[in-house]
Amino acid sequence: MNGAAQQVFKIGCGPDGSTAGTVEAMGFKAFNLARMARLGIAVPAAFVLGTRYCRDFLTGSGALGEELHGQVRACVRKLEDTCRLGLGSSRRPLLLSVRSGAPVSMPGMMDTVLNVGLCDSTLPGLMRLTGNPRLAWDSYRRLVQGFAEVVQGVAPGMLEAAAREEIERSGAERLDQLDFRSLRSLTARFLDVYAEVVGTPFPQSPAEQLDAAIAAVFRSWNSDRAVAYRRTHRISDDVGTAVTVQRMVFGNSGGSSGAGVAFTRDPATGENSLYLDFAFNAQGEDVVSGRTALEHGTDLARRMPHVYEELLGLKEQVEREFRDAQEIEFTVQDGRLFLLQARAAKRTGLAALRIAVEQLEEGLLCPEEAQRNLAEIDPASLEIVHVAGTGGMTPLARGTAASIGVASGRIAMNPARAVELAREGRRVLLVREDIATSDIVAIEAVEGILTARGGRTSHAAVVARQLGKACIVGCTELSIAPGERDCSIAGHALHDGDLLCLDANTGAIFAGEQRVTRLRPTQLLERLGRYLPRATIDRAVTPRGRS
Repeated sequence: MNGAAQQVFKIGCGPDGSTAGTVEAMGFKAFNLARMARLGIAVPAAFVLGTRYCRDFLTGSGALGEELHGQVRACVRKLEDTCRLGLGSSRRPLLLSVRSGAPVSMPGMMDTVLNVGLCDSTLPGLMRLTGNPRLAWDSYRRLVQGFAEVVQGVAPGMLEAAAREEIERSGAERLDQLDFRSLRSLTARFLDVYAEVVGTPFPQSPAEQLDAAIAAVFRSWNSDRAVAYRRTHRISDDVGTAVTVQRMVFGNSGGSSGAGVAFTRDPATGENSLYLDFAFNAQGEDVVSGRTALEHGTDLARRMPHVYEELLGLKEQVEREFRDAQEIEFTVQDGRLFLLQARAAKRTGLAALRIAVEQLEEGLLCPEEAQRNLAEIDPASLEIVHVAGTGGMTPLARGTAASIGVASGRIAMNPARAVELAREGRRVLLVREDIATSDIVAIEAVEGILTARGGRTSHAAVVARQLGKACIVGCTELSIAPGERDCSIAGHALHDGDLLCLDANTGAIFAGEQRVTRLRPTQLLERLGRYLPRATIDRAVTPRGRS
């Protein structure tokens, strides 16, 4: 096998169409996808462009190059044969997702482009293939928006303004309530905005779309948020990202479809239960972006019990395979479950301790594996923090707890302002409509985060939880005023710099500051001591990057 071939890998492309590679070449996302495909788990067919291509791209001319072009075309033909669809076909179009995947996990720090391959000529074919005009128009408007923002750098506000106007015109309350006629109208407006801002029409060649999306994902390795994350987690800038090009599965194809993120154990507390956020009739970006109201596992279990039961079975299967608690991204298309990612769950230190102890006691892990899974935390520094007593004070409101612990501080509604105050030595809470991974510097600087929208499993919430920040999301009674200097919570007016307390154990939000109690997780440490040497438990371990 020559050097080029070793940097291109296939997943699920027929009985002889899968090729294995190293984590360093494939990235953790693709490496784990290949492992799940070998277990017989439903994973959409894909090919992977290895990390060397990213390094060559970034140090070279910034173009894909002749060799990579040839590899992409050959792999697309293999995908077409596997799926019996064609990229650019007017009758049976193949649509693709283009995702990043570094050898170390960097959740949400790099870019993704979905629905690649849709254009004016392939849209009717998707309608005929699915019998679902709403799916077709929704996917097309998503592609135009994602391509504009990720590939061309168009400010999100320009397209979001057009979406708000179409929502108002149609009489709907939210974007997901638009019918196919309104989505068709909105897509036309997006195409006009794209042409006006970019200066050229939206590309109608699926092959051109794919090349541009791959290049954009390579470039996102050096995005501000990715660089900031690598500095915090001591990840080398020289690693680069692989790119996974995968057949699209459609969570936005109706009421028996959707997208979700599930943790096999609670990443805040470590409890052995499925921790699940799900959006019906949605695509994955709706879940991880932090901008969408989400349902929890009870809603999925009630409406699609067979899918929920399948997830429960996969929970056990992936933990046995990967020897740790996992975070799973998945899509349900017309009642069929597909897994798009599995990685070691980002969790609080306390959750990591409980998970390791219970997996040792279950016989799932050996002591060496448990020690590896605890390598990023210092058990001797762990504590359980609770509000000591409210003195009869009633919370202003409640949101969805996305972490544990308690944080008090002065509120800031602008990320740059939050960083400024934190650097002055003040305790700060970031209060936002929603947070994104582009807010990574502010997330690292503040004591806690409160949002009006989003779910527990958004990429930004995952990062905040891993960093040990108190995090409450989806507080519907929070309203941010224009200018980001004032807000209100359940009608209680607050201003930049006012004192607030977040109880991330319960989701309660208090005015002022609350007394807290701090306890050591003594029982968990004692149970861990039955398996690991005392010196291992007591010493601080230098953090290192892991999937």
